[in-house]
Amino acid sequence: MRLSMRRYRSPKGGEMEYRVFDDTILVRLDKGDEIVKCLSEVAEKEKLTLASVSGIGATDDFEVGVFDLARSDYDHFHFHTNHEIVCLAGNVTTKDKSPYVHLHITCAGSEGRIVGGHLFEAKISLTAEIFLHKAAGRADRLRDETLGINKISFE
Repeated sequence: MRLSMRRYRSPKGGEMEYRVFDDTILVRLDKGDEIVKCLSEVAEKEKLTLASVSGIGATDDFEVGVFDLARSDYDHFHFHTNHEIVCLAGNVTTKDKSPYVHLHITCAGSEGRIVGGHLFEAKISLTAEIFLHKAAGRADRLRDETLGINKISFE
């Protein structure tokens, strides 16, 4: 089993740590760390080309989007209150030969009200525990101008 540990300090005062266990990377984010930025950094450093992402945690500052088919663009929603990250799910593929992190998030706020969507940004308020499960191979993304999204391409 390949085991290694990496530690990086967030410019906002948080501290991301992760360990590699064979084909699984376990990431711990701390207060102030930003999920998309940190996972993009791990994907770049570990040269990920194909992986699934799952996680839980807490955030008090996050932005999600829901895609509007008529406009081919996202409606954005920003939340500034404490929420539990009930589910963080997504993948790592490649776009323009670099890792591309695509995430969706479901969060529970006061009284258990659920919000979620495509994750643009989320700053950790307490901690987050995130798994990246590497897969053999690579999947590239190409821009689909008709839809306005970066789709996985098998060409």
